[in-house]
Amino acid sequence: MKRFLLLPLMFVVGFAMSAAAADPMVGLWKTPPDRKNLSSHIRVDPCGVALCGTVFKAFDPQGREVKTPNVGKLLFWDLKPSGGGAYGGGKVRVPLLNVTASAKAQLTGNSLRVTGCKAGVCDGQTWARLN
Repeated sequence: MKRFLLLPLMFVVGFAMSAAAADPMVGLWKTPPDRKNLSSHIRVDPCGVALCGTVFKAFDPQGREVKTPNVGKLLFWDLKPSGGGAYGGGKVRVPLLNVTASAKAQLTGNSLRVTGCKAGVCDGQTWARLN
């Protein structure tokens, strides 16, 4: 009996994971300069049935790659599509403020608006698709 229940469950999980992998938000994105005047490349990947973003590289104002403690760290997680290019239900880490906030995003063509909100205060950035 357990084997018959396990097979449909594996199919549902596999289908959900492949749907996340095919999501149009998956890929490499460039952020605008932050308060330290550094920009980053953020890699968006499927994380189970949701999407996560990791700081892939960071750059100084001249475009030279720099090493920061944020490279390799998760920037946002648990974002799920809610239709019409909108994503919600996730969390975002704001490294400069050392804060975690609720996250949402809006995908429009090759632009991604990522917004974080904490205690009624919201701020965000618009990222540009790199690939």
